[in-house]
Amino acid sequence: MKIVVLGAGGFIGGHLVSRLKKEGHWVRGVDIKYHEFKKTDADEFIIADLRDPIKVDVVIDDTIDEVYQLAADMGGSTYINTGEHDSDVMHNSCLINLNVLKSCSEKNVKKVFYSSSACVYPEYNQLDPDNPKCAEDTTYPAEPDSEYGWEKLFSERLFFVFNKDFPKLDVRVARFHNIYGPFGTWEGGREKAPAAFCRKVAMAKDGDVVEVYGDGKQTRSFLLVDECIEGIMRFMKSEFKGPVNIGSEEMINMNDFMNMVIRLSGKKLTIKNTEFHGVGVRGRNSDNKLIKEKLGWEPDYPLEKGIKTTYDWIKGEVDKKNQEK
Repeated sequence: MKIVVLGAGGFIGGHLVSRLKKEGHWVRGVDIKYHEFKKTDADEFIIADLRDPIKVDVVIDDTIDEVYQLAADMGGSTYINTGEHDSDVMHNSCLINLNVLKSCSEKNVKKVFYSSSACVYPEYNQLDPDNPKCAEDTTYPAEPDSEYGWEKLFSERLFFVFNKDFPKLDVRVARFHNIYGPFGTWEGGREKAPAAFCRKVAMAKDGDVVEVYGDGKQTRSFLLVDECIEGIMRFMKSEFKGPVNIGSEEMINMNDFMNMVIRLSGKKLTIKNTEFHGVGVRGRNSDNKLIKEKLGWEPDYPLEKGIKTTYDWIKGEVDKKNQEK
């Protein structure tokens, strides 16, 4: 097939392009920037600002069979949860999705994938760090804890509405749960917790103190990017439109997570919990009942093995940076 990956210069998009090429498709990658950490495997890579409907109309032409829409204004908790970027996040991502769906509905696109987020789930179901409720049917009454979550929820509805009004345009909507792995942003404020933790430990010397925001008892689950891509591929080949969680059910609290990274590094470090108003919900964990039912599959790669691979890659990047100084 001829496929367009929007957000192909990003972490997940870059991995997705590589997988689609391995499966024999012709792939056009599109993003506002090139991938920071590796050369793209795409047949063609176009730099375009997808907030511009004219640019979107050019990159999604009449020859395209499928579109994977991962482009968004996003980042980790230090970007999303502080409230300082809310208008940009909502404005930029909404514009992109509106433009993409308009073009897809007017062209010959048969199927479009949309990457939503676990951030759509209501805060009132994520107050207990040991028992968060994140099943797909618990989304309403809606009360995401961030504007990023509200934007994702609106955009989910947008994709389903376009499918209703343009039945020839099939859609798949997945909710990602904290995807991590090599070749992702690891510094600068937009990095997710796994990359931030690995960077802090990689840069520390024996005897140093490493920060964990909040009391460290807040819980999350994290999914290795390879399993995320596998989930996307299986989902796209299924008859189910979604929304569906793509995440791990292996939940861990943040202090334990940092201790894992420290242990894998072989260093002797101490954790210091610091106040931060953007730590997000108290607990979040993927509920995989629906993905098992619909796809006959769920992620099962152990967190510690995935974090070891990620830590080694980030340590290599830190070492490279230090050598350049």
